[in-house]
Amino acid sequence: MKPLTINDPDIILGLQDEIRRSEESRYDHRLHGVLLVAQGMTCPEVARLLGDAPRSVQYWLKRFEQDGLAGLSEQERSGRPSSLSEKQLAVIDRALRKAPVAYGLSGNLWDGKTLSTFIEERYGISLGVRQCQRLFRQLGFRLRKPRPAIALADAELQKRHKKN
Repeated sequence: MKPLTINDPDIILGLQDEIRRSEESRYDHRLHGVLLVAQGMTCPEVARLLGDAPRSVQYWLKRFEQDGLAGLSEQERSGRPSSLSEKQLAVIDRALRKAPVAYGLSGNLWDGKTLSTFIEERYGISLGVRQCQRLFRQLGFRLRKPRPAIALADAELQKRHKKN
């Protein structure tokens, strides 16, 4: 059987997102990493194979040695608390299923800038464009690029071209 070749980075990112989608799948991912190290692979080799940082694999091993299998389960994450509540996220999720014009914004498709404006107007919370793009992924949306419209295109010429 020939090896699988995936050249599209979006597909690879999608597969990695699928691994990180739930607590159970992240636990299984860590378990595989520990098992590979137990079978003789080094942390950098395992990290390269699984698409993680070598330091992450080292953390998994340390937690496994201290707490056994329980050390590989999902733990409380440190970091800044979310600016948006669960209720606000639910409203944003519903809003993203409609066109931005339904909320008085310009454009037909949502993007980071439009979402940032929506959140600022609705909740008074200032989120950067990049954070809004992360929010899209967190809520399960993908980036859709609009097709460019040629402003002064000849309709008759386009019609003839489409026939050929």
